[in-house]
This record gives sequence, structure tokens and C-alpha cells, in this order.
Amino acid sequence: MKRVLITGAAGFLGSHLCDRFIAEGYHVIGMDNFITGDPKNLAHLKEHSYFEFIEHDVTEFVSVEGDLDYILHFASPASPIDYLKIPIQTLKVGSLGTHNLLGLAKAKKARILIASTSEVYGDPLVHPQSEDYYGNVNAIGPRGVYDEAKRFQESITMAYHRVHGLDTRIVRIFNTYGPRMRLNDGRVIPAFIGQALRGEDLTVFGDGSQTRSFCYIDDQVEGIYRLLLSDYALPVNIGNPNEITIMDFAQEIIKLTGTQQKIVYKDLPVDDPMQRQPDISLAKKILGWEPKVERAEGMQKTYDYFKSLSIDELYRANHRDFSKFNIR
Repeated sequence: MKRVLITGAAGFLGSHLCDRFIAEGYHVIGMDNFITGDPKNLAHLKEHSYFEFIEHDVTEFVSVEGDLDYILHFASPASPIDYLKIPIQTLKVGSLGTHNLLGLAKAKKARILIASTSEVYGDPLVHPQSEDYYGNVNAIGPRGVYDEAKRFQESITMAYHRVHGLDTRIVRIFNTYGPRMRLNDGRVIPAFIGQALRGEDLTVFGDGSQTRSFCYIDDQVEGIYRLLLSDYALPVNIGNPNEITIMDFAQEIIKLTGTQQKIVYKDLPVDDPMQRQPDISLAKKILGWEPKVERAEGMQKTYDYFKSLSIDELYRANHRDFSKFNIR
């Protein structure tokens, strides 16, 4: 039985990856320190014979007993609400954490897949964004802690690949959604659905003309799985190229939820990208992958998940306690 280590296992994407690899017959070792992950995302795997869990901060030395075939590094705050509150930890998990895991992969002779992001493109001057675009990033802006952490992550991964011959993969993840997203994580889909369920007006930042493209979790996991098993070492975009403006998306949410909320406007956050659309030509070519789930279907499943949350969860503010973590 092949063994895979998945960091950030209690997060939205990480927990779905645990499910997929277990379904494929792998022994999965999940690792998380719960700084942004949620134990309930892994509760259904607690007694599974193919799963074990290690509570650990990957910015500290990482040790795993026994052989490892694969490592998937998904540990990182991914929500602006989180990485603006814990900027230093965000930088550390992208730098020190990645360094530790690359060292582990080298010692175990394991293939490692690094989770990068569309944020490496910043507020893009090229549209759609292809892997050969270098990006337009403000390194010293408030979002720079996340953007630059991921850009460094890619650089050190390729350095290990070139210097040590390490077997590496890099996925650039575009906006992904589905069940297990945190309702209060600040991203547009849970923000809009949460506001609709609470009877609040929907908040649009700027004039709503900025665009996003949303990839359903099942499609994202499939793309990541195929990339891991491919023989391609350079970054690959995995996302859905079906682009929509935030204003149009707000109208879709109102229709989906059957609510009559108004749309209110607030100032656009600093360095918030105006366009986000992946060019997935490379993923189609080398992975034979493209998204299958239409937004209407994916959003219905996501809405049904959020509707199933308790009243307490629905109204809980985003007051995460970071005091017990090494965030300085």
C-alpha cells in the first residue's frame, strides 16, 4: 500500500484530498496544527484503517516514521481574513514549512506536490492567466504575505528539483468551492451565501465589475490527482475558465437562495485582483483534464451544505483564537 502525507489535512482542500487518496487505496497520513483547519473535516476518517493523523506545525522540523511515496503540501492560510491576521505565520508556512517538507521528501525519496495559487499572478495585466505569465504582485502590500509566500514556495521547489533531482509537482490553484468551506472565511462564495442565509444584504467590494472563475472541489481534486501522477515538474493551472463578474454572481446567489437581499457596496480592498481566469490549455494537454461540474450544480451542492449548518455556526463571527500558535 502506497503511503502519502497530506499537510493542511483538516482544511477544505486537504480534507477532500484525504478522502480521494483513501478511496484510491492509499494509506493517508494527515498533518495539521488546526490554525485554520477544522477537526470536524476529518471526523469521518477518525476510525478509518487507511488513515492516521499527526497534529503538527510544519514550520517546525517534520518527521514521519516509515516510507513515504508522496507528499502533498497544502498547509497554509488561504483566506484573506486569515492571512491578514497572521501574516508572519503565512510567510513561515510558505518558506520554512516548504523547506522542511522538501527536506523530508529528499530523505524519503518521495515525490512532492506543492500547492501554489493563482495569487502568484497578482492583479494580472494578462488575461486569461497562463503559466508563462510572471505576474503583477505588490510584494509589500497587505496581500503580499500570501502572494510572496507562494512565489517563494515555487522557487525553492524548483531549486530542489534542479539541484537535488527531487521529484516535484506544482499546482496553481484558482478559486475553488464546495462543502467544508468555512462560512466565515471571507471569500466571496461563503460570504454571499452566509449573508443570504442570515437575511443580510450582500456586500460587493468595488463596483462589482471584477471577475472570478470558480472550480468545484471534485474537479479541483481530480486535477491535482492527475498532476501528482504525471511526469510534469513545472507549474500547472487547475481551475475553471468560466469567468463571471462579482455583480452577476451576486445576482446568481440571490436567485439560488430565493432571498430578496439588496446589494450594498464597499471600497475595494488594497491589491484585490480585478480579473481572475485560468488558461488551462496546459492541463488539458498534459493531464487530459478540464472541469466537468457546471457552476449551477456545484453551487446547489454548496448551498445545501451551508443550509445544513447549525444556527450557531451560521451566526458565528470569525473570531479565531491564534494566541496558542507560534505566529511571530
